[in-house]
Amino acid sequence: MAATGRAPEEVAALTEDDIEFGSASVTIDFSKSRARARMRQAFSAPEPTGPALLPPARPRLDAGEICRLLLELNTPLAQRFGISPVPLFLRAAMNWPGVTPARLDRASGSTFAGWLQEQGLSVDGRPDIRRLRKSSKVEKAITFKGRVSDIADDHSAQTFHGHYAHGTTLKVIAGSVITAAQTRWLNTALAGPVMLGEEAEQSLSQPESAAALGLSEEEIELLRTGQLDMGVSSCRDPFASPYGRAGQLCPVAPTRCLECRNAFVLPSNLPQLLLFSDHLERLQLKLTPQLFHALWGQSRVNVTAAIRARTDAEIDHARRQIDDDKTTLPLPLSAHVEFDA
Repeated sequence: MAATGRAPEEVAALTEDDIEFGSASVTIDFSKSRARARMRQAFSAPEPTGPALLPPARPRLDAGEICRLLLELNTPLAQRFGISPVPLFLRAAMNWPGVTPARLDRASGSTFAGWLQEQGLSVDGRPDIRRLRKSSKVEKAITFKGRVSDIADDHSAQTFHGHYAHGTTLKVIAGSVITAAQTRWLNTALAGPVMLGEEAEQSLSQPESAAALGLSEEEIELLRTGQLDMGVSSCRDPFASPYGRAGQLCPVAPTRCLECRNAFVLPSNLPQLLLFSDHLERLQLKLTPQLFHALWGQSRVNVTAAIRARTDAEIDHARRQIDDDKTTLPLPLSAHVEFDA
């Protein structure tokens, strides 16, 4: 739960079929029975570092390594009793004269109330594992200074307000909430994508250019060869998005790339910028001015500035390229349907 940020029921139900290992990442399919929802999420492995003099700024757990260790531990027991696919969580109960395996779910009798009884513990009121969830929400509220967007990361903000926000935690740190909101909007206004022209792109191979942009030689090569292209722009690190958790593949690309400090807009991105500008024009016809400004105002300003930095000849050439190559804008399905309902 700590490594993925997912709810107990989503983590406890995982099996080997829900997990796909990559060379430096792991992709996990989470299921939430009550919401009848299924979500795929990718997590990268933390980069190896030397001895740290200071603790890390943010806690980082390797979800892939945790899954690998649990499967390695449970596979022999699952194979012995013919359990397939191998659950991520499997317990063995000693029932003389043999061993009985049990999954971590209510159907197997492995419940929170049963665990309390085995440990000789008692609680006031009805034992329910969801009460632990409320305790974790309080701790998360303190850690994130009450930012609802961060605390309500596994359900809606409305659910958080209805079930978790009635305590005293958020009231005590209301000042921190206001400060965090002001800082967020200030950073949004000041921090945006880096726009490179033809000369700047050609000078990327020079060491001083890489140092000025804060990129390594490997990142520069990936940028020049298009391996960091996210659709509308290239990205410094798709797994270090300010819109997602550390290690999570950016959840908002490419719709928010033009508001992101990790984005690099190259001359080759001009056709996609034109298509994205056309997309925003269509959205502006569907939404009220206030809502469009709140959702897409900053993106509209940035994409307009990026297009104006190109010459008329370059824009005409990009339009012909769109028509000749039948270029389309790689937007997620939600970007096409959320405003049509």
